[in-house]
Amino acid sequence: MANKPAGIFDSPGTKVVLKVVIYYALLIVVQAVTHRMVPLTSGIAGNLLEPMFGGTQTAAVKGMPSSLPDGETLALTVSVAMIAAILLSLPVAWVYQLTRAKRGYQQSVVQLLIILPLVVAGIVVLVKYSVALAFSLAGIVAAVRFRNTLDDSKDAVYVFLATGVGLASAVDIPVATAISVLFNATVLTLWYTDFGNVPVELEGRIAARRLKRARELARTGTFVAQIDNEVLQNMTREQLEGVAERAWKRARDEGDKKAPAPGKELRLRVRTKNMKATREAFDPLLEDLVKEWGSSNVTKDADGIQTIDYFVQLKNKTEPDELLALVRASCGSDLVEATLN
Repeated sequence: MANKPAGIFDSPGTKVVLKVVIYYALLIVVQAVTHRMVPLTSGIAGNLLEPMFGGTQTAAVKGMPSSLPDGETLALTVSVAMIAAILLSLPVAWVYQLTRAKRGYQQSVVQLLIILPLVVAGIVVLVKYSVALAFSLAGIVAAVRFRNTLDDSKDAVYVFLATGVGLASAVDIPVATAISVLFNATVLTLWYTDFGNVPVELEGRIAARRLKRARELARTGTFVAQIDNEVLQNMTREQLEGVAERAWKRARDEGDKKAPAPGKELRLRVRTKNMKATREAFDPLLEDLVKEWGSSNVTKDADGIQTIDYFVQLKNKTEPDELLALVRASCGSDLVEATLN
């Protein structure tokens, strides 16, 4: 029985986007129903206090309270703000995991995106009723520094957003919803379009130049001194003897290999997922390493992998490894396999 081909909705990225869209739709519907049942005023405090006081707008509703409300009212207000912060930070964490899956992420950062808005929302609701509490909180925050080091500047943006969602959840839930929705929509758009990515042609040329510089550096005393200072310096005598033995064995093996005779035609087989981009990046650079070259027709297998054979004659100064390295640099992540024989 033939396997059913994967559809567009089977992609993990599409599933996450659909989940986020449906989740936001449900949240907006719940907010609309709540708005009809409990008329909104100036914020969460107004939402809760207005029905309790029979529609009378006290100083607390206007945002300028003279004293803390009673314990039950304050606890209910804080609970609503913290629940809203959690609900609005969950899709942010989902989008963060999706867009950072390729490079990897820390679990602590994912959990921080949910916990931080929760804490911020609860504290802001508390200090908004008292100037003295607000100044006390400022002193505490100044004494306790945030010491976690983030791997990427975009992680800092997510942390900043989490703080903003927590603040907005304590003041006005619709504003917090707008912040969360627009941020995730922007991030997903940039992620899907791969905005700002370097073209394959430039990646191939840049990688080829870096490879050339690295090979030139490897022939100098600077490279040897760097290895001696950073690798060999802290090794024991037994470890150094083992490394020396392996190095001599590698040198003898390399000397025993027969280099291709000058002018001999070699076959370079390249298997890639994107043949057009590969040829646009690789073919112009090929003439720098070979005397003559030709290519066969492109074939495509059942998995969609495209294959092409290049028939090349290397220049006298060109090593086979240089040609293979150029293929890898040009193809990038699209390369499946490259062989030269």
